[in-house]
Amino acid sequence: MRTALVIGTGLIGTSAALALTQRGVTVHLADHDPEQARTAAALGAGTDEAPDGPVDLAIVAAPPAHVADVLADMMRRGAARGYLDVASVKGGPRRELQALGLDLASYIGTHPMSGREKSGPLAATGDLFEGRPWVLTPTGETDTEVLNLALELVSHCRAVPVVMDADAHDRAVALVSHMPHLVSSMVAARLEHAEETAVRLCGQGIRDVTRIAASDPRMWIDILSANPGPVADLLTDVAADLEETVRALRALQSSDEDKRREGGTGIEDVLRRGNAGQVRVPGKHGSAPRLYEVVAVLIDDQPGQLARIFADAGHAGVNIEDVRIEHATGQQAGLVQLMVEPKAAPVLTAGLRERGWAIRQ
Repeated sequence: MRTALVIGTGLIGTSAALALTQRGVTVHLADHDPEQARTAAALGAGTDEAPDGPVDLAIVAAPPAHVADVLADMMRRGAARGYLDVASVKGGPRRELQALGLDLASYIGTHPMSGREKSGPLAATGDLFEGRPWVLTPTGETDTEVLNLALELVSHCRAVPVVMDADAHDRAVALVSHMPHLVSSMVAARLEHAEETAVRLCGQGIRDVTRIAASDPRMWIDILSANPGPVADLLTDVAADLEETVRALRALQSSDEDKRREGGTGIEDVLRRGNAGQVRVPGKHGSAPRLYEVVAVLIDDQPGQLARIFADAGHAGVNIEDVRIEHATGQQAGLVQLMVEPKAAPVLTAGLRERGWAIRQ
């Protein structure tokens, strides 16, 4: 691939353009908002000048509701040798293109499984997709050259290609992305009018649960409008679980010992099913999840503190597998949780203590 046209210079489109430009591909940028395309160009994602002729690959990064129309326009104009989109739903756009009578040999639907809470070109990075799954949904009609162009794009973005059926993809993202986003938003909505004294007690748990609720609502309306059925089916199941959980909690309030016992059993059931589901979430680099030991270190909120901790961990010969930071309420301090292999935890603890760090037991 030597040339590409990116239509839609938001987070995903600009990030893909940055990755391609860094690999030596000449990238042309287009957007319904010319100022946004100019911003992406100023960031080094390519040029906002139109290409002189057909490019090798046209990448449509428009909202799902507009993907088919943009693709159809590009294909009718012969803008590229191959066409793909990066929308978060795949079955709908393909069916719309089929209904328009277009030849789909030059098209493949794709979806990079990566993003951020922020949107727009200023949030883009050239390494956004690195190590992340990038779903490809070829069919028997898909031309081999187009599939190879898509694979080249994924390679340039240093993502991991995953081949799926389009409708299976839409059911999967409803489960692992779309439904959880709505649940996160519903939990976060409980905080909107909560008393300030309660909100000040927020810890890492509520931050983890509500983090994705910070995303742009307009973008999510577009996403959910393109995949409402599977998401509604999943929320129906969640609603049933909620009803059972509420019933069990009410039973725990009862003065009747048998009802309290029944309520405890119901709560234990939902918690254990949660345990069983959580262990299926892939671990580091997509491998099977592993149990790590946590070494908790108290730090001041000052420049260079994290760098010092990581450097001291390196001096101790310990690899940090994961890290979390919990900020203290009302204080310029926090707790850094370093996740390490169980056998490395005593070594890291001793090494950090030798260098003056306060370890929380």
